[in-house]
Amino acid sequence: MGGDMTRADAPGTAGALRARHVPQRTCVACRKVRAKRDLVRLVRGAAGDVTVDLSGRRVGRGVYLCRSRSCWELALKKNRLEAAFRAKIEPGSARRLLEYVETLPPAPEEQES
Repeated sequence: MGGDMTRADAPGTAGALRARHVPQRTCVACRKVRAKRDLVRLVRGAAGDVTVDLSGRRVGRGVYLCRSRSCWELALKKNRLEAAFRAKIEPGSARRLLEYVETLPPAPEEQES
């Protein structure tokens, strides 16, 4: 009896492997629930600055947006980020976010034109 017992052979299991849990988050713009890794995290730090958090580990209040330009434009235009952060977004932070939007792929309706 070695230590090479699989999860299906372990006592107390039903004989099947469990599917791995995938964390889910909601886009604040389109409100669609997606896998956390498919979204971009924004974080508001203690000083009030809002930045893109590609690592997903920065300290502060975090919100998630799809990687779609249309979601970012909607979130910025309709003040959905301010509502989610429960704070005003400083002009410098808004400028940096708009610069990041330019690096995203265009919305599907923009590609057809």
